[in-house]
Amino acid sequence: MFFATDMATVTHGIQLAVAPVFLLTAVSAMIGTVAGRLGRIIDRARAVEGRIEAAPADDPMTAAYRELDGLRQRGRLINTCIALLTLCAILIGLTIVVLFLGETTELQSFQLATIFFLSGVVCFLLALLCFLTETLLATRILRFARPTSD
Repeated sequence: MFFATDMATVTHGIQLAVAPVFLLTAVSAMIGTVAGRLGRIIDRARAVEGRIEAAPADDPMTAAYRELDGLRQRGRLINTCIALLTLCAILIGLTIVVLFLGETTELQSFQLATIFFLSGVVCFLLALLCFLTETLLATRILRFARPTSD
């Protein structure tokens, strides 16, 4: 395998490979946001479970169990979102490696880079759909009741 030794080729390879890094920045920010939402879901589930455990044995706690089911569904969506974002980051990282190697060696890898990049973008879009769905579920259970004035 031939490695490029001239500075212009290596510089161009770095420039080509750095472009997908901007998507990695967006993915890492999104992972942070989604992980924060997961933490809040877990905290809420623990609070509801504590309320259920403290309830009298004859109280069915139907509303609390219904809320736990909703939290479980939201948690699954968030976990799927995190998995898709992680896969996206891996695919974009592989894109960077393949682009750099394709530019600095004789390796013909641009088709592979295209597949990695587009797969990463698809994973990002699917993660956004999971995030949107989870957000819609979270706001659906809110009660915006007006306080009654006496």
